[in-house]
Amino acid sequence: MLLLRRRLCFVLAVLVGMCVPAFATETAFPFGSSLVLDAAPLPGTKRVPMIEIDENGDASFYLWCASARGSANVGQDTISLTPTTALPSQCTPDQISRDADLLAQLSQMTGWHRQGDEVDLTGTATLRFRLMTN
Repeated sequence: MLLLRRRLCFVLAVLVGMCVPAFATETAFPFGSSLVLDAAPLPGTKRVPMIEIDENGDASFYLWCASARGSANVGQDTISLTPTTALPSQCTPDQISRDADLLAQLSQMTGWHRQGDEVDLTGTATLRFRLMTN
């Protein structure tokens, strides 16, 4: 009986040890991954804004119509985004306005929090992004 109890404790310890690293990675910032804004596409388009942030601080912003490059500084729970102006594209005035608004919101982000595949960027507003998993 004692031997069975020890084996069971060993198996449980191994399983818990395997789960801890997996849980830790779910809360780490997902550098190099595509983060898709949790929003429906605009009528007549399938595009939804995305951002990608590399560990070296390079950032790409794919907006409602145009795209922009920039930089990011990511801390344990802090973030600062510095997008450049959007690259020229054939956008409608409404799309240009939405892109400018989104860039302004992104530049005001000061914090982040991840839970699983969701990453919330916080500042004057909260923007929820989802990790692209396909």
